Amino acid sequence: MTRSTLTPATPAPSTPTRSPLARSTVTATSVWLRRFHPAEDAPVRLFCFPHAGGSASYYFPVSRALSPDADVLAVQYPGRQDRRHERCVDDLHELADRVVAELRPWLDRPVALFGHSLGASLAFEVARRMEAAGDPAPVALFASGRRAPSRPRENQLVHLAPDEQLLARIKGMNGTDPAVLADDELLRSVLPAIRGDYKAAETYRYRPGPALTSPITVLTGDSDPEVTAEEAAAWADHTVGRFALRRFPGGHFYLNEHVAEVIGLIRGELA
Repeated sequence: MTRSTLTPATPAPSTPTRSPLARSTVTATSVWLRRFHPAEDAPVRLFCFPHAGGSASYYFPVSRALSPDADVLAVQYPGRQDRRHERCVDDLHELADRVVAELRPWLDRPVALFGHSLGASLAFEVARRMEAAGDPAPVALFASGRRAPSRPRENQLVHLAPDEQLLARIKGMNGTDPAVLADDELLRSVLPAIRGDYKAAETYRYRPGPALTSPITVLTGDSDPEVTAEEAAAWADHTVGRFALRRFPGGHFYLNEHVAEVIGLIRGELA
């Protein structure tokens, strides 16, 4: 769980009382998708996938920065914000099946996918399903803050940890809004969504199959304990298209400190 946008002075994404639906500029295209800045004439659509514990509102500044050149839609997982009363989907393959069905009505133009952490694995699995079904392959897959699908880490059991250990991990990730960290009741209220997302991320296992034809761009922090240089480079094994790796100074949430560069990289690839 981190700040609701890629800028530091904003509300936390999983704060139940701060739903992105409160913004007058938001269009809820379905219960699964948020379209903050509709760009009807954009030549490309960018679908954004949040990290564990995150929500669609994290990508509000990406949508704002890329509009009207890209029509940005952010995925809203069950179990948070306006969907907080729904059951979390704690199996990544099931989540991918459900998400890809929601995206199909939006494939009337070229699409790209961006995911951070858990979202990167999910974006990859969505791309696989699109290609397997004969949908147009994404023109770009941006995988941020996540090791390659074929490089799982065994014995990761954060999702089984007691509440206090899970809270300590969240606080140590350096990505959570200080206002949320200071509100213990609020923080505990979003633990079910965080725990479910961690389970989806930690129990995910790559199922062998054809490599993507979509180009993959990997973004990672050079001091991210969740992704080694080798684990990031191994994404190259998952595409027969172009592969690029970009490392930024910082940890797992490096992108909060490199907003302009990340958005500039996305813009350049989409162009």
